[in-house]
Amino acid sequence: MDMKKILLFCICTLSATLAFSQAKKPTLMVLPSDFWCNQNGYVQEYDNQGITTVMPDYQTALMSDVDLKLVIAKINDLMAERGFPLKDLEQNIKMINQQNAEMNLITSNAGNTLAESPIDRLLRVAKADIIIEVTWDIKEQGPKRTLTYIMEAKDAYTGKSIGGANGASSPSFSADISVLLGEAVLANIDNFNNRLQAYFDDLFTNGREVALEVRVFENNEAGIDLETEYDGYELVEIIDDWMAANTVEHRFSKLGSSENYVAYEQVRIPLYKTNGMAMDTEAFARELRSFLRKEPYHIPVKVLNRGLGKTVLVLGEK
Repeated sequence: MDMKKILLFCICTLSATLAFSQAKKPTLMVLPSDFWCNQNGYVQEYDNQGITTVMPDYQTALMSDVDLKLVIAKINDLMAERGFPLKDLEQNIKMINQQNAEMNLITSNAGNTLAESPIDRLLRVAKADIIIEVTWDIKEQGPKRTLTYIMEAKDAYTGKSIGGANGASSPSFSADISVLLGEAVLANIDNFNNRLQAYFDDLFTNGREVALEVRVFENNEAGIDLETEYDGYELVEIIDDWMAANTVEHRFSKLGSSENYVAYEQVRIPLYKTNGMAMDTEAFARELRSFLRKEPYHIPVKVLNRGLGKTVLVLGEK
């Protein structure tokens, strides 16, 4: 009997260990920080619906700066050794460039426009859970070099900071930036990774935070707005109820609404669909679109991406 108990205990312990070792980890993508890009001249101007915005130019940086490639490769290696899946910045930029059908501006038949910035598009295509922005500098003291670094982790969907790490290598005769970076990062990387994992684990319980907007095309063919009634309920009330039924623990914040507009933030969506596939903002928005297309609404809906963490549904036209 005692041997059976011991055997059962061993089996349970082994099962728990295997389950823990197979726990899902967040997908990461390493980027140079905005500060580093600006300091090194790797920026570009972006016309955001008439407003000029300065954005990092990752493609030029990768083509011009070998140190950047070495830094990203080294951090990727350190994270991969610890079991984190990774999205490579350079490969995702190439993927975007190959998508000839990708449009900078989407226009409705009524002339309404909604833009998506280059960085929004990058994050949406890569679909990493967490981005790690890295800044580094090398000081030379005679023949010796010292590297200092800052890493900051951000939620790729919201841009909110998760945690950071910083440090410096010991003065070294080595000219290899990856060696200096590895030495500097190793002292803090495990605590840094623990914070990333804890944050991702929280998403399993409380859902991923995204934003959603619902707009109405002016003078749309369907002849509807958010005050149109169905069985005595305004359309905006019906959408509110759908949001409550499909978010994790009914958690979302409604910022405000009018007959043509309603905005939701802090929308907690499940990490996975019922079929086990990953859920993102676009997939969640398309579920709402499917609901609005059905009886008794039959509303045409256009889904527009505004990056990984925000989607706009425009009602009344396709």
